[in-house]
Amino acid sequence: MAARQLSRKNPDGTQMGQSATDKIGFYGTTAIVQRSGSAQAALTLTTVKTTGFGFQSSAAFEAFIAQLEEIRATLAALGLFKGST
Repeated sequence: MAARQLSRKNPDGTQMGQSATDKIGFYGTTAIVQRSGSAQAALTLTTVKTTGFGFQSSAAFEAFIAQLEEIRATLAALGLFKGST
């Protein structure tokens, strides 16, 4: 049996979910609504060499790590990244 295609060859593309409350899941995971939270806020980071770890402050580094963890958790919850949620 051939795989099913999601595309309808629409020139505007294909969209999954019409709103943040529509649930989506992949690879047999439980479908979830779009995640949200303060860790997803855009970061303005200025890298510097003088602190020894490349960030302006330890708070900037912690914000970066929190955002990276949120990306991992989101991908795992959707089933797009193997790992626990």
